[in-house]
Amino acid sequence: MENVILIGFMGCGKTTVGLRLSYRLRRTVIDTDKEIEREEKRTISDIFAADGEAYFRDRETDCLKKLSGNTAGQIISVGGGLPLREENRRLLHELGQVFYLRAKGETIYERLKDDNTRPLLQGDDPLTKIRTLLDERDPYYREAADVVIAVDGKSFEQILDEIEEKVK
Repeated sequence: MENVILIGFMGCGKTTVGLRLSYRLRRTVIDTDKEIEREEKRTISDIFAADGEAYFRDRETDCLKKLSGNTAGQIISVGGGLPLREENRRLLHELGQVFYLRAKGETIYERLKDDNTRPLLQGDDPLTKIRTLLDERDPYYREAADVVIAVDGKSFEQILDEIEEKVK
């Protein structure tokens, strides 16, 4: 049984969809961000602050390598920046069927506007930053994805139905 992998920008619903899908499909869910926090014994915000983004991105690649060959039939939710590296996109394809949960900037802003735990959204005008990052990342997400699911205006049940329909 192939892994189901969820990618997309922060706030697009990967974690929630992953958890709900795990109940529906009766599969274990792995969140790469949580795995990294567990291994590092600190939060992603702390990792960014102390060691920088490049160090964190290296941890993401290491995490994918550990999952390769050790997982089957699971749901894997990955951090929003993970698919940006070419090596990671290759590893994602090797790991399973990749679903890109695509959300508009306004949707993400509404979901995250009160969340101060996102290092990349700190500062003035987070909506513009979200739109800019989405525009930069969308081609990488599309390249990594086997299936693109637009999540704007949909309930979690609708999103889960779409994923379940397309799971190989």
